[in-house]
Amino acid sequence: MQSRSPATAIVIGSGISGAAAAYFLAERGVTVQLFEAEAPAAQATGAADGAVSIASKRPGPMMTAARAGIELYRHLAGSGLFKDLFKSRSTFIVAASDDECNVVENHAKALAEAGVRVDLLSRTTTLQRFPMLAEKALSSVEVHDEGHAIGYQIVQRFLSAGGLVVRRREPVQRLLLAADGERLAGAETANGRIFADIVIVAAGGGTGRLLNLDHVLTPRKGQLLVTERAWHLNAAMPGSIMSGRYLLSKGSQTSDTGRPLRGIGLIIDPLATGQFLIGGTREDFGDRTVTDMDAVAHILADAVALMPALANVRLLRSFAGERTAVIDSLPLVGLENAFVIAGFEGDGICLGPAAARAVVELACGRTPSMDLSPFEPSRFAELKVAV
Repeated sequence: MQSRSPATAIVIGSGISGAAAAYFLAERGVTVQLFEAEAPAAQATGAADGAVSIASKRPGPMMTAARAGIELYRHLAGSGLFKDLFKSRSTFIVAASDDECNVVENHAKALAEAGVRVDLLSRTTTLQRFPMLAEKALSSVEVHDEGHAIGYQIVQRFLSAGGLVVRRREPVQRLLLAADGERLAGAETANGRIFADIVIVAAGGGTGRLLNLDHVLTPRKGQLLVTERAWHLNAAMPGSIMSGRYLLSKGSQTSDTGRPLRGIGLIIDPLATGQFLIGGTREDFGDRTVTDMDAVAHILADAVALMPALANVRLLRSFAGERTAVIDSLPLVGLENAFVIAGFEGDGICLGPAAARAVVELACGRTPSMDLSPFEPSRFAELKVAV
């Protein structure tokens, strides 16, 4: 841990985690140089579903971190930083089969025992709240105090509020160790060497190359859909819908034989624009930059089966993104010989800002506002800066 606050910092990556870290550093008066291989929010942040949510989390460190993430969004919305960017709403996990009913009911109990505010709704109440749902909806659980934010808008707000300049299309080629060989002293790009008091690596998939963690970090593809505006239908929804099957899709993209499969879990999110965001997939194979008709057709069929009124709403576009996951399903957040913020997979919008704030606190000699012990990079003994 730093014995004093740094005067200068290098942040690598301008997705939501890197932009948040740069903002929180600048807020403390630290001079920041922010490096980006492409453009702000160009990768996972720009292809995220925007959920600021605890609904799918099971009790444990990820649920605790998600609660910290939601609390920070509410605080920053109240302070004005996220004004008009954070949409507060509930998430409704809808069960459409007996198996899903059991899963949803058990999940609701686990959330409640962890202190999350939930309501288990009967079939009648579910259909009263969501008259647009199909008769197959059997029950639901309302998870209160959730929200939604569009990743690239949050990034731009962090950058503008912090007065930050992004060194675009200037990828870091390697990290530079101090003379003691135990901490980072800077970074090298095609334009030369840059030195600073601290270095924060928040480079998404590029983190693996810089820290020799390619075998620990893995790319995971997700495909999502966006509809045209349907104001009347959108306004009639009291919150986002998550299929009970979504709880089963996490981790289902690999079979028992190790052969890669495609996990599909349904989310229907009414956006503030009047559109719907519908998704999505979890995939460990294929071209991670494009969508395919098989996935799009499957997602649409599931969406219309649960919410028939969507059959009259046109699909505007589909898009895919690559999210960086960690082999043990927990992100890398903290300090080894580098400050690291990476590996959130699909949870970066919710967790990235809170994790970044905690790492900045750690770098400035303060006690982190979020427990980072489950996410310490040191759990992978092979972590070593690529030089």
